Amino acid sequence: MLFLIILLIIICVALAIFVLIQNPKGGGLATGSSASNMFGVQRTGDVLEKGTWILLAVVVVITLSITTIAKTGNGGSTGGSKIEEQLNRTPAPSPIGNAPATTAPATSAPANNNAAPAETPAQPAP
Repeated sequence: MLFLIILLIIICVALAIFVLIQNPKGGGLATGSSASNMFGVQRTGDVLEKGTWILLAVVVVITLSITTIAKTGNGGSTGGSKIEEQLNRTPAPSPIGNAPATTAPATSAPANNNAAPAETPAQPAP
């Protein structure tokens, strides 16, 4: 799959170069300009245009291939992504509401030396 991604990047760069090399036709939808037919420019334009369409078709095919390989899981990688691994390691939520799965550790309250002693219950007289 890594090979296909590298190939896709190379083809995209080639496609960009093909598009940038082409002479602008100008005139929007107007066709048949005589300036582009001089000195064999039309033939070069045809080759670049056909190459652009071919590279575009190859980009589409490789992109669909990468998507298909990624969805079927036959990418040749030993495991999923790091996000998938982290999701698999997290515990499932508890079925009882939104209660946390673990309890907080008990903390000891500091001793209060200035507190008054607790009152003892009054004893009945004999």
